[in-house]
Amino acid sequence: MASTAAGKQRIPKVAKVKNKAPAEVQITAEQLLREAKERELELLPPPPKQKITDEEELNDYKLKKRKGFEDNIRKNRTVISNWIKYAQWEESLKEVQRARSIYERALDVDHRNIALWLKYAEMEMKNRQVNHARNIWDRAITILPRVNQFWYKYTYMEEMLGNIAGCRLVFERWMEWQPEEQAWHSYINFELRYKEVEKARATYERYILSHEEQGSCYVKNWIKYARFEEKHGYIAHGRRVFERAVEFFGEDIMDEQLFVAFAKFEEKQKEFERVRVIYKYALDRIPKQQAQELFKTYTVFEKRFGDRRGIEDVIVSKRRFQYEEEVKANPHNYDAWFDYLRLVESDADPDPVRDVYERAIANVPPIQEKRHWRRYIYLWINYALYEELEARDPERTRQVYQACLELIPHKKFTFAKMWLLYGQFEIRQKNLPFARKSLGTGIGKCPKNKLFKGYIELELQLREFDRCRKLYEKYLEFGPENCTTWIKFAELETILGDMDRARAIYELAIGQPRLDMPEVLWKSYIDFEIEQEEYEKTRELYRRLLQRTQHVKVWISFAQFELSLESKDRLAKCQQIYEEANKAMRNCEEKEERLMLLESWRDLEAEFGTDITRDRVRKLLPEKVKKRRKLQAEDGSDAGWEEYYDYIFPEDSANQPNLKLLAMAKMWKKQKQQEEELEQPEEPGESEDSEDSESEKVEVPEHQEEQKGAEAPTEQDTYGDEKKNES
Repeated sequence: MASTAAGKQRIPKVAKVKNKAPAEVQITAEQLLREAKERELELLPPPPKQKITDEEELNDYKLKKRKGFEDNIRKNRTVISNWIKYAQWEESLKEVQRARSIYERALDVDHRNIALWLKYAEMEMKNRQVNHARNIWDRAITILPRVNQFWYKYTYMEEMLGNIAGCRLVFERWMEWQPEEQAWHSYINFELRYKEVEKARATYERYILSHEEQGSCYVKNWIKYARFEEKHGYIAHGRRVFERAVEFFGEDIMDEQLFVAFAKFEEKQKEFERVRVIYKYALDRIPKQQAQELFKTYTVFEKRFGDRRGIEDVIVSKRRFQYEEEVKANPHNYDAWFDYLRLVESDADPDPVRDVYERAIANVPPIQEKRHWRRYIYLWINYALYEELEARDPERTRQVYQACLELIPHKKFTFAKMWLLYGQFEIRQKNLPFARKSLGTGIGKCPKNKLFKGYIELELQLREFDRCRKLYEKYLEFGPENCTTWIKFAELETILGDMDRARAIYELAIGQPRLDMPEVLWKSYIDFEIEQEEYEKTRELYRRLLQRTQHVKVWISFAQFELSLESKDRLAKCQQIYEEANKAMRNCEEKEERLMLLESWRDLEAEFGTDITRDRVRKLLPEKVKKRRKLQAEDGSDAGWEEYYDYIFPEDSANQPNLKLLAMAKMWKKQKQQEEELEQPEEPGESEDSEDSESEKVEVPEHQEEQKGAEAPTEQDTYGDEKKNES
C-alpha cells in the first residue's frame, strides 16, 4: 500500500485546460516550415583563428595538414581535385619542390587530365621556372596534341618572354597537326604583328591548300586571303587569289559569297566592266534560288554605275526567274501566272508574251468544277484583251475567244462573261450578225440569267425592240418564276406605250403557280395601275391580293391608297378599310400584326379624325400584360418558366372577364398605395414612378392563368385573387 501511494505521488498531475478557445494568433504548418528554413540560412560563427608562435607549432601544423591530404588521396586516388588542393597548399608555403612532386605523382595517376597540366605549368610560370614550364608544355603537347589550349598557352608564354623564334617553332609544330581554322589565323596574326608579310602569305598558302577537301565551307578563307593581299597593297596578288579560288572550286561548288566579294574587290579598283562580267558569269551558273544576295548586289551596282536599260534588265530578269520558279513548282498557281504575264507584257515584242500566255492556258484545271475554273478563265480573258488592245490583231483575238468557248464544258457549267465579251468584241468590229450568232449559241447551249440580261441590254442599246420581246419570251420560258423578268418586260411595254400588253404581262405573271418574289410583283402591278390613274382596277387588285393574303401591310397600303386619292369620301373609305381589316384580323394568331394595324388606324384618326372616332379607336387598343409559361427541353423534360408579353383586345368576348378583373386590380392597388402614403412620408418622385410601373406592368390573375392550361401564375397574380375576394 505504501509503495502504491509512493508511486502515485511520483506521477505529476496534468493541469486541466480551462480556456479551450482558439488563440488569437494562429500558427500554420507552412509558417513553422518557413521559420525553420530561415534559421538554417543563419551564418554560423567563424572558427577561431589559430596563431602559430614558434617553429615547433608550425611543423606540427604542417604535419597535420599533410597527413590529412595524404589520407584523402589514399581514400580515392582518382579525385584530381584533392591532388591540386594539396599541391596548391604546398605552393602557398613556398615548398615548390614538394608541389612539383605532388603534381608528378598526380600525372602518374591521370596523365590525360587537362586541368592538371594547366595548373602544373601555371605554378612553374608563377615561380619564374621558365625551363620547367617549357618542359611541362612540351610533355603536354606531346601527350595531348589535339588540346588547343596547351598550344595557345605555350605560344603566348614564348611570345611574352620575347622568344619569337621559339614561338614560331611551336606554331610550326602545331600546324603539322592540321588544327582548326582559328589556330591558322592565330599564326598569321602572330607573323603580321612582327611585320613578316611573306611568312604570313606562305602560311595562308599552306592553310588553303591543306583544306582542299573541305569545299565551300572554306570559301571565306580564300576571301580572307584576298583581302589580306588587298590590305597590304598587293592588288595583283589579290586578283590572282580570287581567280585561283574560282578555278579551284569550279562549277561544282558555286558560292555566291565568293563572286560578291570578287565583284566588290574589282569595284574598289574602278574596274566596272570586270564587275559586270563577274556578275553575269555567276548569274548564268549559280542556281537562282541560291543567288538572292548576288542579284541584290548586282542591282545596287547597276543603280550606282549602270544606265537605265541595264537596271531594268537586272530587275526584269530577277523577277522573271522568280516567277519561272513559282510556275514550275505549281503550274496551276494562276495568280503566279497573272504576275508573270503582267511582267512580260511590258516587253515591246509580242512573241514572248504570246508564248507565256500559251504556256499558261495549257494548264487546264484537272477537275471540271466551276470553282476551279474561275481563276483560269481570266487567263483567256486577259489573252484576248491583250491581242485586241496591245497587239491589235482582231483575227487572233477571235481565235482566242472561239478556242476558249470550245474548251469550256458547257454541259456541266459555263461562263456567261465569255459569251458576252465575245459578242461585244464582234460589235466593236462592226460584225453584228456574228455577235448575235454567238450570243444565240450561248443561250441555246447553256441559258443563264446573266446571258439573257446581257443580250437584252445589247438589243435595247441597238433599239431592236422586237428582238427584245422575243428574248424576254425565251427568258420567261427558261425561268417563269423570276419576278424581276416579268417586271422588266412589263416596264419595256410601258415605255413603248402599249399599256394593254403591259397589263396582260402582269396578269400572266400573277397567275404563275410559283414566284420567287410575289410581293414585289404585286406592288409593281399596283404602282403601274396607279400611274395609269386606273383607281377602280387598283382597288380590284388590292381585293384580289387580299383574297390570297391577309397581311397587315397590304391592308395598311390599301388604306393609304384610299387616303391619297383626291375625293370627298376618301376618309370614310379609309376608315371602312381599317374596319374590315380589324374584323378580318380578329382571328389572326400574330397579335403584333393586329396591334400594328390599330396603331396605324390611331395615327390616321389623330391626324384626320374627330374626338369620337379617336375615342373609339383608343378603346380598340389592347392591354399589354406579362405572363409566364412552361418551357420544355428537346427530350421532353421541364426546362423552367419563361416570361412573355401578351395583348388582350377588348373586342374579343372571351377577354371581357379578364379586362374587368384587371380594372379592379388596378383600383385595389391604387387604394393600397394611397393608404401607404397616409401612413408614411413620401419621398420626392417616388409616387409617380410607382404609378407608372404599376400601370405598365399588370399581371394576369391566377385563375385566368389556370384556364389557359399551359401558363403559370406569378406572385403578383395571387394579389389579383385577394383583391377580387375583398371586392
